[in-house]
Amino acid sequence: MTMGGCAVGQLIGGMAASAEREGSKTVKPKYTGLVGKNFGVIVSADRSVQADFPSLVTIVTAEMTRRIAENADAAGMLPADEVLRFQSVKPGWVARPLDDLAKDLEVERLVYVDIQNFALTEPGNPYLYAGVASGTVNVIEVDSPTPSVFAFTEAVRVAFPDQTGVSEQQMPRDVVFRELARRFIERSAWTFYEHEEPNIIKY
Repeated sequence: MTMGGCAVGQLIGGMAASAEREGSKTVKPKYTGLVGKNFGVIVSADRSVQADFPSLVTIVTAEMTRRIAENADAAGMLPADEVLRFQSVKPGWVARPLDDLAKDLEVERLVYVDIQNFALTEPGNPYLYAGVASGTVNVIEVDSPTPSVFAFTEAVRVAFPDQTGVSEQQMPRDVVFRELARRFIERSAWTFYEHEEPNIIKY
């Protein structure tokens, strides 16, 4: 049984499109200034976000630090627990100039993650999940001619679940929180090192 040229072309085209959707590609880092430098990660989040998710800053700080240290060819890193300790003993750190903050932490590069929104549901509908996390990933270079200005800024926005209409009876709240945080961390950390990325990112 033979197949016409048009049908064959459609079949091959469909297979190629499917492979493109399901495949992945190697993506270069958007910022390479951590190579050969020591760095620290500090995370800021709105007070309302911290009130609703008190462990979020700790999780993002620890995981961002770990992923970058393992993949970005940096010379060294300031451990996450030291950064968190600094934030706890100096609550006024958010008001300090960022270049002074980097010097306080004794790092050459300060990765400043600003979480502007983190919510599991939409306002007015606490019954169905529509998780969204957004913010910016920024870098201060202490040795820059303008160290008080971000040398790099990248906006990050992720969502979870991928489908609508999911309730707490179908998925525990902690599962949604952790996956939303993981996606935000992953997309943020990808900025700094070569990685494999799906051709079509669902989130």
